[in-house]
Amino acid sequence: MSATPTFDAIVLAGGLGTRLRSVIADRPKPLAPVAGRPFLDHVLSHIEQVGVRRVVLSIGHLGDQIEDRYGRRFQAVDIVYSRESEPLGTGGALKQALGHCSTPYALVLNGDTLLRCDPRAFVARTVASGRRLGILTREVDDAARYGRCELKAGTVVAFGEKAGAGPGLINAGTYCLHRDVFADHIGPARFSFERDFIEPHLDRLQPHGETVTGYFIDIGVPEDLERAQAELPKWL
Repeated sequence: MSATPTFDAIVLAGGLGTRLRSVIADRPKPLAPVAGRPFLDHVLSHIEQVGVRRVVLSIGHLGDQIEDRYGRRFQAVDIVYSRESEPLGTGGALKQALGHCSTPYALVLNGDTLLRCDPRAFVARTVASGRRLGILTREVDDAARYGRCELKAGTVVAFGEKAGAGPGLINAGTYCLHRDVFADHIGPARFSFERDFIEPHLDRLQPHGETVTGYFIDIGVPEDLERAQAELPKWL
């Protein structure tokens, strides 16, 4: 395999965090304290560890708090901001943030999710495939909260399907995107990346897909935020 291409990262940190308002109403969800630091610190630290040196932080709700904390640099990582003047959804936020990227492909992560893995080979294989979208998946014990995925020969052939409780393969919220992935998208400025873009266009996109086994936590609900307090220190 050729050398891993250089890539920026985009971190989506602009959501309203409605499911966590009962416990962190005064700050954006990525700044929820976990293991003595804002959760976003752990996400950015992991990005730095895998060699990313430029991050686009997509901010919206209470985003000034994020900008005040990090400024233009976190450790060895340069930070630029993509600010939503109004809620754009995950798709609209990504479309805007890609305009701030300096590389043809970007690694995309959620500011409330941590997946501990080295994504460099995943990015390289997505680029080599010639596709505009790559998706990382992971097996979990209970897939009820997430959309299920199915892979066949390195291609995502089912995405976002809801099912009952039990183990399954899910979208882990980590993507590799070409900056022109939305070139053919026609629609409102506000849209969901998952529901309005990937799901209805899965056959056309034919996303590259891989499965990883690293530690995974999504702090989007109070129960998992509490679980992260106990689990995350073991991985730091």
